[in-house]
Amino acid sequence: MKIGELAQRTGLAASRIRFYESIGLLKLVERQANGYRSYPEQAVMVLNLITTAQQAGFSLDELRTLLPQDLSQWQHGKLLNTLQAKVKDIEALEQRLAQSKTHLLALIDEIESKPDDLDCAANARRVLSKMNLGEPSEAPKRAGKNSKRA
Repeated sequence: MKIGELAQRTGLAASRIRFYESIGLLKLVERQANGYRSYPEQAVMVLNLITTAQQAGFSLDELRTLLPQDLSQWQHGKLLNTLQAKVKDIEALEQRLAQSKTHLLALIDEIESKPDDLDCAANARRVLSKMNLGEPSEAPKRAGKNSKRA
């Protein structure tokens, strides 16, 4: 099939397909006498694998080492190890994101608990001074309807 049909079947732009070919991810291409690219049916599966893996968080470099020269030669152990390592990476990222969210919610709570006699600038100094002192924040409590903004 020609690149236009492959692009239509995969939903990828022809330029993206050429890019994957140029960096060595898509090796299933032959040149016809007129210079046109010709792709086998298996190219659809390879491009779908690349797209799915990228959506799962794999980088192009990771994909380059993961995809075998010939899809009939998958190395079961290597594939499983790579997938398990990616799951661990995602779990670590989730943990860092959860910590960031907790810190931000504590900061929001601290800002929203502005004493009535402070203006926004004084409240900002109050919050910043607590952050600089390294005082541990209590678990974030979401303010109700009567909360005051900085």
